[in-house]
Amino acid sequence: EEVFAPVARLDTVRLLLAFAANLGWKVHHLDVKSVFLHGDLEEEVYVSQPEGYVVKGKEQQVLRLSKALYGLKQAPRAWNVKLDKSLKKLGFARCLSEQAVYTRGEGNDAVILGVYVDDLIVTGGNPVKVKNFKEEMMTEFEMTDLGLLSYYLGIEVDQKEDFITVKQSGYAQKVLEQFGMSGCNSTRVPMDPGNKLDTDKGGEPVDTTNYRKIIGCLRYLLHTRPDLSYSVGVASRFMERPTVMHLKVVKQIMRYLHGTINFGLVYVQSGHAGDLVGYTDSDHGSDLVKRRSTGGMAFYLNESLITWNSYKQKTVSLSSCESEFMAATAAAQQALWLRNLISEIRNEKPKAVALYVDNNSAIALMKNPVFHGRSKHIDIKYHFIRQCVERGQIVVRRVCTDEQEADALTKPLSVGKLTVMRHLLGVRDLSVCQV
Repeated sequence: EEVFAPVARLDTVRLLLAFAANLGWKVHHLDVKSVFLHGDLEEEVYVSQPEGYVVKGKEQQVLRLSKALYGLKQAPRAWNVKLDKSLKKLGFARCLSEQAVYTRGEGNDAVILGVYVDDLIVTGGNPVKVKNFKEEMMTEFEMTDLGLLSYYLGIEVDQKEDFITVKQSGYAQKVLEQFGMSGCNSTRVPMDPGNKLDTDKGGEPVDTTNYRKIIGCLRYLLHTRPDLSYSVGVASRFMERPTVMHLKVVKQIMRYLHGTINFGLVYVQSGHAGDLVGYTDSDHGSDLVKRRSTGGMAFYLNESLITWNSYKQKTVSLSSCESEFMAATAAAQQALWLRNLISEIRNEKPKAVALYVDNNSAIALMKNPVFHGRSKHIDIKYHFIRQCVERGQIVVRRVCTDEQEADALTKPLSVGKLTVMRHLLGVRDLSVCQV
């Protein structure tokens, strides 16, 4: 009855790429042939006889499956169980924080594996160990060695001698062509500063299906384009009844995309694994419909951006201090997951995560448990970050607003400010990038 099978999150994929880039390791790509046919079924499953292969005299009978089949609900889970058993037999350990990541060995001899159904990405400091792993897997399954990772789930990966770049230029070009924007005039910002969207009840409605298609395509671009996160997130709030005003904003996002189509992230070699650092920010009461604040977070592994988020908070806050406090709690949850996953990959004790906030009152609330005058009305769940600070899991630090790297995830910025923040986020023009 269980059909769920874990796959690596895109956050995890970026983490593995940044980890490999920092240490100067190469990332390899393996593909399993006819992947779902390898799974062993635990349940009794029957199928009707396929057309053209019906046995005469037994037309009313069905076939019992002994192996998984394409189109079967259990097939992904059966394959995952089979792969898990095979990897553990080869000496790999599954990470508790991310069920699709496996590790074997320590230090420079470590081999790290990320699994996304039939696509396996492998990295390690010792090329001989990586080669041995490939040979071991090929004796277990029929596989294709695709060499160094260059294309993964629509993301283009370029591995140079001392850095790795990721972008989605090809996918972005297809999106522009699909919606007739490939020949448009480009713009320098995805959303004009000060632009506040509402439901526009009196506005002229547009094709809802087409609007949702555009938003869906743009959301997949956010895996390598943090500078688009805020604007796409705001536009996606009005998919129930989009109007001409909302479509105009979406078209401006695509015009910005047209002018920055070769932009992507760069992960630079540093010679060591690096530390995890986070930034969190919020824009108080920016949502005109429900008066909720917009929160943003960004996490770096040794200056390589690995995960980010721009989101509307679930609770209305009474002050900017409260909204910053709530945003920091959400960031703390992500920080703990990343902290545990990195410690498992490195096979070492978890380190404290530095979390940068630009609101002094919020920092005081996080650090001082008796400073409760402004916080007694805040929901108990948001006080989780205090426990993290007390345990030494999170270290909260002050950062000035001009250097708050999560600022671009909470509000529309001017051209100059966006250019600065885009650079801080690690987004570069990869058509001219010579890092």
